[in-house]
Amino acid sequence: MSQRESILSALAIFVVALMVRAFFAAQIVFPKPEDTAYYVGVARNLLEGRGLVSDALWSYGTPPLILPRPAFEVWLPLPTWLAALPMALFGASFASAQASSILVGAIVPVLAWRLAADVALERDLPPDRARAVALGAGLTSALYLPLLLHSALPDSTIPFAALAVGACLLMARLARDPRSARLLDPRLIVLGVLLGLAALTRNEAAWLAITWAVIAWGARGTTVQERLRMIVGAGIIAFGIFLPWAVRDWQVFGSPLPGQAVTNAFSVTGFDIFAWNDPPTLTRYLAVGPARLLEMRVEGLGHNLGSVLLLPGFPIAFVGLLALPWQGRARALRPVVIVSVLTFLVTSLLFPVATTWGTFLHAAGPVHVLLVISALLGLDTGIATLGARLGWTRPVAWLAAVLGMFWAILFSAALLPSFGAGSRTTVRLYQELGERMATAGHPLDTAAGPVISNFPIWLAETRRIPTLALPDEPPTDVLDLAAAFPGTRLLVLVQPESTHWPADLDHAVPGSECFRRIDLGPPMTGDGPDPLADVTAYEIACP
Repeated sequence: MSQRESILSALAIFVVALMVRAFFAAQIVFPKPEDTAYYVGVARNLLEGRGLVSDALWSYGTPPLILPRPAFEVWLPLPTWLAALPMALFGASFASAQASSILVGAIVPVLAWRLAADVALERDLPPDRARAVALGAGLTSALYLPLLLHSALPDSTIPFAALAVGACLLMARLARDPRSARLLDPRLIVLGVLLGLAALTRNEAAWLAITWAVIAWGARGTTVQERLRMIVGAGIIAFGIFLPWAVRDWQVFGSPLPGQAVTNAFSVTGFDIFAWNDPPTLTRYLAVGPARLLEMRVEGLGHNLGSVLLLPGFPIAFVGLLALPWQGRARALRPVVIVSVLTFLVTSLLFPVATTWGTFLHAAGPVHVLLVISALLGLDTGIATLGARLGWTRPVAWLAAVLGMFWAILFSAALLPSFGAGSRTTVRLYQELGERMATAGHPLDTAAGPVISNFPIWLAETRRIPTLALPDEPPTDVLDLAAAFPGTRLLVLVQPESTHWPADLDHAVPGSECFRRIDLGPPMTGDGPDPLADVTAYEIACP
């Protein structure tokens, strides 16, 4: 493939990916899930001059427990900085924040194209097949539901995918020509930058760093000194990029690392992230017994494989997974295979409960790219083998690419509109909640003091009020939480699913007498179902 053809191919894939992402992003008008709202809300607060703070206190595992809350005690800041750039230019809206994710998301298919092209070059495929596999991988990634959906949501998923796949691409190229890697080799410098930025995006950058150490140490024909030079050279740059943020965390939270991320490994239920008086501990974790500990891991593996990879990516992800034992052997794919396996196993086995609430979901971008490439390579190999056996005389190199793109656009077009409709429903819910609470004499404004809710980030960002996460604990513990934050007088439950809420109030357990239900009245309009049908609000009446 000539340089001119490479540039035109990359540009064509980028333009297609950009247009498709912009079209679908326009249908999503609300930041779902809550972590997306968090990143966007912090970006808005930053532009308003308030600094890196959030009005939602969604986790109590890391002091100081104050409102407004210093941001990113667990998550990391790069997605917020990326969202803040277009918000500064076009206004502090969710639509403006989406521009960054759309742009970065359009880069991921280009990286998939280049990675697939490297595999085709490594395997010495005929030019037509090599071109079709590479373009097919890029265009399929541009239309692939998991990558397309998250490109409309300005959170950590797509920035991490772009940084991780770009780093893996460089790792494979450095491993092919390790002896030319001087300490100041531009490729090592770029790799270090990508690793450092990934560390400012997600904690899973640790597995990316381990992957580079494995790849560099296994480089053929190198001395120990040369291997260490490659590892240390990229590591120094990555550390230098991350260091200022580590110092900030040390000053604000008392630790340079997100220690609460380790505590999340001891969760026995997803609601443990909101714990107040009953936080996750090792003793409590082990008390559930060996059978339940094993069951957690089975659930984590099943969730990550089924709900995160296979179902949203069907049938491409299924084909890619079947072909992976053969296609994943390519040296060009080795880094992305290693980081994918590490991320999948660590989140499934060490964080089996937390992963069912999104840990692997937001780190799975590199895995999705790997499955798309594996599927295209597998389809190409299968079609070529079948053609040889049947004696086909006409070239059909394009068939695998067409199948991949058809499957991708079919499922994306069928499922993404429902996500857009759900975002509009959520907007209406919080708009009407504010209006009906005001009509009931309990306006959701800053004068009301902190409000407790099971969706604290959404409530904080839609009403611009300080909000506390509702722990899945008895009413007496929630009263203790309210007492710790003077002025807390309201509790809002939106589609509650926890063990204690609202079941404890229905069964009149101790402390439930302090929660007096607020009559939210009839819908503001008579069109359609009541948006607050699954919403209840309570006044906390006890001192």
